[in-house]
Amino acid sequence: MSLPLFRPHDDPGPSFAELLRRSGFENQISPESTSWDGTPPIGKVPVSDFRHGTTCVAVRYSEGVLLAGDRRATSGNLISHRSIEKVFAADRHSGVAIAGAAGPAAEMVRLFQLQLEHYEKVEGEALSLDGKANQLGQMVRSNLPAAMQGLVVVPIFAGYDVKLNEGRLFEYDVTGGRYEETEHATTGSGSFHAGTVLKLGYHASMDAGSVADLALTALFEAADEDSATGGPDPVRGIYPIVATITAEGYERLEDDELAERTDALIERRRAQAESP
Repeated sequence: MSLPLFRPHDDPGPSFAELLRRSGFENQISPESTSWDGTPPIGKVPVSDFRHGTTCVAVRYSEGVLLAGDRRATSGNLISHRSIEKVFAADRHSGVAIAGAAGPAAEMVRLFQLQLEHYEKVEGEALSLDGKANQLGQMVRSNLPAAMQGLVVVPIFAGYDVKLNEGRLFEYDVTGGRYEETEHATTGSGSFHAGTVLKLGYHASMDAGSVADLALTALFEAADEDSATGGPDPVRGIYPIVATITAEGYERLEDDELAERTDALIERRRAQAESP
């Protein structure tokens, strides 16, 4: 099988789903029959029938790192889930935020959590943060055959390095490549818009509160431009998942606090819209 060639104006970009569509393979995928070892699929289910999680962000600050993710999952042009969780604790001092095919991503996180717990029980101490990041990269790499069929999983890993006494965060590509970021990272369909907000609003001296507000603003702006990213839903009481990881460990912010910060964000946006 030869690789497809595209003209510059017709390049599908980084989207595997778009590559499959333009190459004529979109209708040859079945999520029920695709295994982690790349066994060829049986049946014909369009890529748009899979549930996909979208935008997540991570930001370093003075005390550690913050992870945040919106709550929407989509199946093509349909909203398949309004309150999916995309931010998880990997262990006490690390966490994972997922984007991509929701089923494989959730399974990858559960297996990652189990592996870290097993290592700590066998060795009597937790795996180093670099070791955790490498292990997750290997898991992303093992998912490459499924990713080539449209089941892409691209996480963000963040944690507090107890040896260096600082927060660290890592991005990945679909091949399992691991890249440490010094300030912030984004993943998912709204990552371009969220990343722009983080780039403009970030400064090294930010505390936990200001970083939480920045992350909420980034997700809010991403939802405003990207239909696959869910904005806050005060009617249903659905807000982004936000968690901090510091020397004290992984801690998820309560919805009451997120509601207050979201209300303040909306008021600021309203004031800006009404200002001459």
